Amino acid sequence: MLLFQLFWTFLKIGIFTFGGGLAMISLIQSEVVVHHQWLTASEFTDVLAVSQMTPGPIGINTATYAGYTAMVNYGYSPALGVCGALICSIAVILIPVTLMLIVCKFLQHYKDHPVVMAVIRLLRITVVGLIAAAALSLLSTENFGQIGLNRRFIVCCCIFAAVFLLSLLPNGKKKPGPIALMLISGVAGLLLF
Repeated sequence: MLLFQLFWTFLKIGIFTFGGGLAMISLIQSEVVVHHQWLTASEFTDVLAVSQMTPGPIGINTATYAGYTAMVNYGYSPALGVCGALICSIAVILIPVTLMLIVCKFLQHYKDHPVVMAVIRLLRITVVGLIAAAALSLLSTENFGQIGLNRRFIVCCCIFAAVFLLSLLPNGKKKPGPIALMLISGVAGLLLF
């Protein structure tokens, strides 16, 4: 039953998510943490961190790890956890891949049509909103501690601000890449906490 629920949930997430993996995060969190309570907010944060650090699209990685964790949390064996991971991974890409194959054929013929261009502009705005929602959903007490003037919150905000400012540096030899920024953040968090 849980495998079917996972499949159906991630199939819906795959259908209604435009803008890639970052846009999926808030929908995945809403479904697996809030609605179904398969994962805790802390577990979802861990799943998201691992998903960002592993190679591949973040949305599929998050679905994979969420499926595995949900199955194991419900008392199933790690082998069935792998089945949950596969089910979620397939479900989240099944309809988007099918639709993209159809849309690509359509766009080859009508890509310069004003209606198609208007829809694409609207989707760009929607994607920005979904990515912003994902970022705001991570501003939680599990990630930053209690909001206020406590040590953990201040340190987390400083690490966040430093990484953000470093990512804005112009391209060149002194600008650290995303992997270096993640490693620096991880080491700083490990040392400070």
